[in-house]
Amino acid sequence: MRPIPMRILMADSPAPRRIIVAISGASGAVYGVRLLQVMREMAGIETHLVVSEAGWRNLHHELDMERASVESLADQVHDVHNVGAAIASGSFQCSGMVVAPCSMRTLAAVAHGLADNLIARAADVVLKERRRLVLMVRESPLHLVHLRNMISVTEMGGIICPPLPAFYLRPQSVSDIVDYSVARALDLLDVPHTLAPRWQGLALPEAGV
Repeated sequence: MRPIPMRILMADSPAPRRIIVAISGASGAVYGVRLLQVMREMAGIETHLVVSEAGWRNLHHELDMERASVESLADQVHDVHNVGAAIASGSFQCSGMVVAPCSMRTLAAVAHGLADNLIARAADVVLKERRRLVLMVRESPLHLVHLRNMISVTEMGGIICPPLPAFYLRPQSVSDIVDYSVARALDLLDVPHTLAPRWQGLALPEAGV
């Protein structure tokens, strides 16, 4: 029997790295938008966006952004109710997912594996496939259930990354503060950037000073 020839497809360029960006209903919609803006300008990155109903409400309330303006920042947009979307399957290859901001409701859904909407399902898939999941949780103060849910997600391999300002970098504007947190999320997703300065350390004081 003659061997069956294998067809080899040669790509002109490497496949883009896929990053899922979810925006849930916590305050801080600017973090998700800024992530999309930054990655939009990067070669080799393909963003997949999913926004909760409360997330759309906050985008309009906090940033005066209409749906079309937000969707234009992503390569592909998925409806939060469509649990049959591509990103709901483990066969969908992606480098990771970030929920920015992440509400306590979304945190709880991920921590308990509810997968009751596309954000929670995609996060569940990322965890089960041992990929990088970053949750930029937004709430203060925190009660015991919040903390336990954060522990559960951490034990499953996710990363809890609250968007907190770094005043040692001496931010000059709200944009500087936002960019610092976005830069930290990009670092965790292994996405190279020059968005924010990196700490160079402090010189030791001279003896006797």
